[in-house]
Amino acid sequence: MRHNPALRDGHQIRLIEGGQHYFETLVAALDQARSHVLLETYIFDVHGAAAMVAEALERAALRGVRVWLVVDGVGTPQLPEVWRTRFAQAGVDWRVYAPLGTLGLLIPSRWRRLHRKLCVVDGHTAFCGGINILDDWYDPHHGHLVRPRLDFAVVAQGELVGHIQNSMIQLWWRLQGAQHARERKIPQALRSFKTAGLPLPWKQPLPLPDGSPPPSRAALLLRDNVLHRSQIERAYLKAIGLSRHEVLIANAYFLPGRRLRQALIHAARRGVRVRLLLQGRYEYFMQYHAARPVYGALLAAGVEIYEYNASFLHAKVAVVDPDAERPWATVGSSNLDPLSLLLAREANVVVADRLFAQQLHQRLSQLIDAQSTRVSATFSQRHWHQHLRDRLAFGLMRLALFLTGHRY
Repeated sequence: MRHNPALRDGHQIRLIEGGQHYFETLVAALDQARSHVLLETYIFDVHGAAAMVAEALERAALRGVRVWLVVDGVGTPQLPEVWRTRFAQAGVDWRVYAPLGTLGLLIPSRWRRLHRKLCVVDGHTAFCGGINILDDWYDPHHGHLVRPRLDFAVVAQGELVGHIQNSMIQLWWRLQGAQHARERKIPQALRSFKTAGLPLPWKQPLPLPDGSPPPSRAALLLRDNVLHRSQIERAYLKAIGLSRHEVLIANAYFLPGRRLRQALIHAARRGVRVRLLLQGRYEYFMQYHAARPVYGALLAAGVEIYEYNASFLHAKVAVVDPDAERPWATVGSSNLDPLSLLLAREANVVVADRLFAQQLHQRLSQLIDAQSTRVSATFSQRHWHQHLRDRLAFGLMRLALFLTGHRY
């Protein structure tokens, strides 16, 4: 079933900020599951508050719900032994997407990761965003954090739940088929790949109580290496190209290609206010330094760049013309960098709803005003060793893409 990303009416979309709120909302849905749960995540970590999700999956499986969990082989090479045992005893089925093997990331084809953060409960409620199953106050590389990580997700009901579910079930059966093939169980492998094309039923949402916000227009955007190679990037390009008043983007790892850079520059030059909220804290050498060589041209065109300094920024969201009749907003897993736009499996939800867009716009504006620092036009006058690190990281990123057969 090929996914149609056209915006459609009749959705209920609610914005979620932060892992704690996300986990509480997700666990409430998991505890009401009666049929099946599908969960995909890059990182599945059971420190702190994230343990409540693992426990909810276990409870669901113990009462007879079919639970399927997929984690990425880089983000989550293996689950802790205690949780492998608990999941096995409860009946939770789980798979690791693209395990690294002996040579690890030295093989360029293994840079194609599962970066989606999706969940579907009973075919009627879906979650999509940038939030891993990872405690807001903990980082696998930096330990305990002084302030919580900044990230967003949405919980949704409506037709796009079926699209999300179909995408997830297809991936599950393909992973199942690949495992059977490695075990030389050819008949089972063929059945799994055939089953990947058979969608599970999805359910219309329940009638809304009085006083609820009106239904929204929404759609699911995917990025993979087969049918949806540039769907998310094209959506950004179209939204920015049609902007008339404002573009506001918050993105953790920002290294847009030439087309996206030009779209932002052209928007700013025709009088659109373009604001970027980007990572201000040092997290990874490549992502931190490789982004900075593109700042100069954007600043020169009038783009406003702000760096979030309060904690780690992990958001991947955007709002275009929030006060317009037909605004555009997106929340998902896709960064605006080559790893997301060219290599990884990603998923974003697009929402064309004024109340939703205004809510997200207001929150991002608050974060810019209270917890961010504006990058000045004197950015290019930094010390030479800073420029050297930036150019080195940028060059290494381009070399890595060349090895995968891409130009950026």
